[in-house]
Amino acid sequence: MKLNRVLSIVVLLLLLLACNQNNKLKSDNVFKNGVVVTAHYLASDVGNNILKQGGNAFDAAVAVQFALAVVYPRAGNIAGGGFAVIRTAKGESESLDFREKAPKAASEKMYLDANGNVIEGLSEIGHLAVGVPGSVDGMVKLHEKYGRLSWEKLVQPAIDLAKNGVILTALEADKLNAYRERINKVNSGKINCCYLRKTDFKKGEVIKNPELENVLIRIKEQGRKGFYEGETAELIISEMQRGKGLISKEDLLEYKAVWRPALIGKYRDCKLISMPPPSSGGIALLQLLKGAEEFNLGQYQFGSFEHIHLMVELERRVYADRATWLGDPDYCSVPVNKLLSEEYLVNRFSNISMDNKSNSQEIKAGNVEVIESFETTHFSVVDQWGNAVSVTTTLNGNYGSKVIVEGGGFFLNNEMDDFSIKPGVPNQFGLVGGKANAIEPEKRMLSSMAPTIVEKNGKLFMVTGSPGGSTIITSVFQNIINAVEFKMNPQNCVNAPRIHSQWLPDKVYAETDAISPTVKRNLQDLGHTIQEQSRIGMMANIAVNEDGLLVGAPDTLRHKDSRAIGY
Repeated sequence: MKLNRVLSIVVLLLLLLACNQNNKLKSDNVFKNGVVVTAHYLASDVGNNILKQGGNAFDAAVAVQFALAVVYPRAGNIAGGGFAVIRTAKGESESLDFREKAPKAASEKMYLDANGNVIEGLSEIGHLAVGVPGSVDGMVKLHEKYGRLSWEKLVQPAIDLAKNGVILTALEADKLNAYRERINKVNSGKINCCYLRKTDFKKGEVIKNPELENVLIRIKEQGRKGFYEGETAELIISEMQRGKGLISKEDLLEYKAVWRPALIGKYRDCKLISMPPPSSGGIALLQLLKGAEEFNLGQYQFGSFEHIHLMVELERRVYADRATWLGDPDYCSVPVNKLLSEEYLVNRFSNISMDNKSNSQEIKAGNVEVIESFETTHFSVVDQWGNAVSVTTTLNGNYGSKVIVEGGGFFLNNEMDDFSIKPGVPNQFGLVGGKANAIEPEKRMLSSMAPTIVEKNGKLFMVTGSPGGSTIITSVFQNIINAVEFKMNPQNCVNAPRIHSQWLPDKVYAETDAISPTVKRNLQDLGHTIQEQSRIGMMANIAVNEDGLLVGAPDTLRHKDSRAIGY
């Protein structure tokens, strides 16, 4: 009897211990005062430290942007661009467009040969692929309008990381190794750069970047001038001349990030705050959500034939619209109101049938065969006052153009590939475009980035966004659907398997286990072509729970280095 009693007590203690451990795990990413979610734990830590020092969400975003340029060089950047969507604690919202621009010397047919054919790779790799960078000016403008702490305090953590070094994670070592030969080839003859070597990078080694440290010091001391003028600008111009690129001193001097009204929409009982053109993300997202509401997507089981088929059919039509209508609003008329009107969308989606698959070639003419690799990065921040910011920033491809600025230690973007270099010809993400997104001097190229903030009943509900080229829009769409229609908790919204379709290629891309064998057969019987994709998107979400606490939801299943850090 005594033995049985002892065993019972032991079992009870073990159960209590397990329950406590489970509760601990569930509360690890729940915070009261603020939280930062990024693709790299060091950048999340930098942002959280700024919040702890009394900085607001916008201060933290600036510090994170510069930190990512050091710790996450494949996408974090000072020579790329992006978009920020903000919502203040008072409920006011707007967006910041720090998208790159085409150089003044750019021209519509610059990537075509004498016969009018696309010169393969010219818009993706090397100096001619580089757009005028916007990230530094964007951060300066964000700080000027909404910052609380000093500029110097926000840039210093990135300087420290570049000086003291970053311990390579397995993910970052593998990515550098995968691109090592391409990077070396483009930067042949350069010396003293930490990213150029003949041997493999290894997990655990420390990477210091004194050249980037010096650039960041100039940005810290001189602000905008530390990048667009003086020594750093001279380094960029010298690099352009070395590789016959187009960016001039005037391009750098005259670049300006732009404040734009946020794109506002309604979905169920939620208010959506997203990015307007030159991003296609906000318009496409609102179109998809209106379609999901019209077809009452939540009536179907998650992962069912109906759920997936309807998403695919909606996505096909929305991406066809993207190719036809969207571009830089400063250079072409974008019919935003028409594309989001109920009359237009009801008609646009009216021929969707549960019994038939649409033919992408009939939705819109074009020919696309493949989606290439991609990389962008997204981060989300909420502070103790309730200010929120959603930022997606990019070099476009992994390590951008692969060009490293000699003496600067940073990669240049390859954003020129996001233009429609020839109507009907896909870019590296398989996206096609038309005249609205044709290359023009000083024009901003179309993007799929979709930083988004969601309100529910007038209160902050979710901050979301994703990298992933053309899959950004569908990833954000599915996360909002998961939360609103399928009532998933914040982490399950992020963890749930995803699919993607974009009109052309005429395929359904699906993560492993996203579609059950039975559903897959049903979709194939209807004519859908299913292609497995290792991962689709990489969310960095923050949700506000019923108690008003902040729940950070990093996408660690798809990217082990991502973290939610708060206090």
